[in-house]
Amino acid sequence: MTTLNAEVEGRIAAEQFRAQHQLGWQPLGDLVALIEQSAGVDVAVLDVGPDEHGLTMRDSQRGAVFIGVARTKRPMRQRSTLAHELAHVVFGDWVDNNTTCDWSESSPRESRANAFARHLLVPVDGLKAFLGSTIPINLAALSAVVQRFLVSPSIAAIALEQAGYIDANTKREWMSVTTRWLAIRFGWGDQYRMLQSDTDQRRAPQRLLARAIRGYAEGVVSAQAIATLRGITADQAAAELREAGIFPARQLVTWADPSELPDVEVDLNALDSVLGSAEGAFETASEPDAE
Repeated sequence: MTTLNAEVEGRIAAEQFRAQHQLGWQPLGDLVALIEQSAGVDVAVLDVGPDEHGLTMRDSQRGAVFIGVARTKRPMRQRSTLAHELAHVVFGDWVDNNTTCDWSESSPRESRANAFARHLLVPVDGLKAFLGSTIPINLAALSAVVQRFLVSPSIAAIALEQAGYIDANTKREWMSVTTRWLAIRFGWGDQYRMLQSDTDQRRAPQRLLARAIRGYAEGVVSAQAIATLRGITADQAAAELREAGIFPARQLVTWADPSELPDVEVDLNALDSVLGSAEGAFETASEPDAE
């Protein structure tokens, strides 16, 4: 049986994922929502260290999967990280708790996840449909690809080479270009700043937050719990819920009417017998010794 290399495996899996979820060849929008809705995986954007990008965790007991990515002012990197972590979910790249694994090292599974991310974000057929054969392939075209597919210049350059638009030397040259430089030079700097603002915000898993809000409406979850999930204050959370017409239900306490209480028969004979025995014992023990 022929073993596919990481690049081919990643490309085929990305094409299958797009086909399975009817995504066509169009650019993908909100990747967090896409992953949560299509793969059924909880995703959170978190405050983490500067060297952390993303991780995927799986609860082996319940089979629940969680993806976490870092807040960042580099929106294209966050998108590629999300697509990369989705690849680990698609391929089931799990390790058990007893396995030591350095994810920063190059490995076939990491190369495969990188290939999946590239082809998911910039499918070659989608790139060809966008560029056609008449557009001059220059820095303006690179900028257009980066802006349309919301990927880094590095990913765009690799896709352009794979689609036959540029050679290897041009790819290497364009991989050193930054998104910010392209955005400013070609007039979409305002859009890029908006993207930076969006990806530099904490974001709770949607399904978890929806359950918490249902609990709040039922009066069993506090506004502080929702605020903690979202990384805002309790007052902010309560105000937003009020604006949405969501208020905690009041738990009514129903008191019984005395006439509705059942009659209880109490046999006091047994109690009198016990008290009488105790009284006799006390008197016996209290008598002074005879002199």
